[in-house]
Amino acid sequence: MRLTTKGRFAVTAMLDLALREAGGPVTLAGISERQHISLSYLEQLFGKLRRRELVDSVRGPGGGYCLARPSGEITVAAIICAVDEPIDATQCGGKENCLDEHRCMTHDLWSGLNATIFDFLSSVTLAQLVEQQQEKQRRRGDAANVLVDARSARHSEIPAQQ
Repeated sequence: MRLTTKGRFAVTAMLDLALREAGGPVTLAGISERQHISLSYLEQLFGKLRRRELVDSVRGPGGGYCLARPSGEITVAAIICAVDEPIDATQCGGKENCLDEHRCMTHDLWSGLNATIFDFLSSVTLAQLVEQQQEKQRRRGDAANVLVDARSARHSEIPAQQ
């Protein structure tokens, strides 16, 4: 499968944007810093995402990017396709000229895999990814709170020594 860095970075950047857009437009510089993706690369990706109407740009002070539609309507497949990333496990790019200009014996296997991958990525929305990330953050926060609470409780149970 040819899911390259471009597709992965586009999904990561869109997830970062979706997680933070409640606070207003999100800057590419902020995404770049948090996700360790070069700013110039993000500018290229977001140009494509904007042309495919997945994001809107806001100019001026306090500007940046926001989602162009609800996160529940944006699929991972749409993001990957927007940045021109084919999801293709075939050796021939679907042209059926895998073996000396002829279809190879396993072409249908790889084409079926392509369809399965595309169906899966089409079933996953940005909203679902946001919820997963928020749940992870809640669990990490709860675990930290439990540790703090447990330590506080232990210290309060120990009688003060005089």
